[in-house]
Amino acid sequence: MSLLAASAMCAPVAILGQQEKPTTPPPDMEHEHHGGFMQGGMHHAVAKGVTLDAKVDETAHTITLRVGPMTLPANTGHMKMPQPPDLVWDVPMDGWLLAYHPRLVDAGGNAVPGTPLHHTAFWNENRADFLCPNKEEHIFGAGSEMTDWAEVPGYGYHVQKDDRIRIETMVYNPTAMPYDKVYLEVVIPFQRLSDSVSQPRKNVYPAWMDVSSCGNSGYDLPAGKSEKSGMVTVKYNGVLLGVGGHLHDYGRQVVLQDVSRKETVATLDAKVDGQGQLLSMPTKLFFAEGGYKFGAGDVLKISATYENPTGKLLHDGAMGIAVGYFVPVDDKVMAALRRKTKPSHDMATMSHDH
Repeated sequence: MSLLAASAMCAPVAILGQQEKPTTPPPDMEHEHHGGFMQGGMHHAVAKGVTLDAKVDETAHTITLRVGPMTLPANTGHMKMPQPPDLVWDVPMDGWLLAYHPRLVDAGGNAVPGTPLHHTAFWNENRADFLCPNKEEHIFGAGSEMTDWAEVPGYGYHVQKDDRIRIETMVYNPTAMPYDKVYLEVVIPFQRLSDSVSQPRKNVYPAWMDVSSCGNSGYDLPAGKSEKSGMVTVKYNGVLLGVGGHLHDYGRQVVLQDVSRKETVATLDAKVDGQGQLLSMPTKLFFAEGGYKFGAGDVLKISATYENPTGKLLHDGAMGIAVGYFVPVDDKVMAALRRKTKPSHDMATMSHDH
């Protein structure tokens, strides 16, 4: 396989990579809140004129989704920035989505640094999350590091024609450079169901394992060293192909354990700079061994460790998530996760509160 890659498995948001942070962020930018990203409650002014454009390239077998245009004034935090409304992409075919390649561009198609992207998140409104059925299935996410989700040979995320994929996008601009008419583009390679005879694929299910269990992901970060843990129960037999982690600044470690088997699935140590700001998270792959086996009824424990040196509580300053791809032994049982299509939303007034 091509590296299932840190890109495919690692937590898709707020990993800073080589992106620079402002030395002195504006007051509302200091402690970021990803509530909208994880279906929490946030309200923002709605940016006008932002639309979704979808183009299918049958020759390249790609779909390009484009959200914009967005105007991003310099030194503006996400709470003060008018945010795009949630937009819905109706999937045009039966088949599989194979990878996700995000980038920011200007009106001329030239690359813009990923820094102004606070996050984007794709939710399938027609499917429930297999670990947390109270949530819609979260199929893709990316932040300012523009995590590239690579293809896993032989696997894909199965979609049906007219599945509704809700796209949440949040932007900010912590830099001194203003950006005008910016677009978020996500290129998605696909395979039609009609091509599956010559190129068979197994279905993967995104697995988001959260220290907040099945609640909202953001939580208050106390001063000093702290640890928060949550539990989720696997309801299906299957394997985890790999796992990565997501933390915020001052995060140190994510640990995923199978409590039922008394085994540690993965220990993921964060890479941080001298100020404790998050640079990256590692990836643990099980692909070569055929995947890490989960059994129906297995209880998973997710723990996140932080060291907050600020001396004060940071409201909604933390998250702790392990994220990977799950392959069930019997894919037919997953059909129970499908939902009826929701009524159309009024996208002109919709906030990030779900």
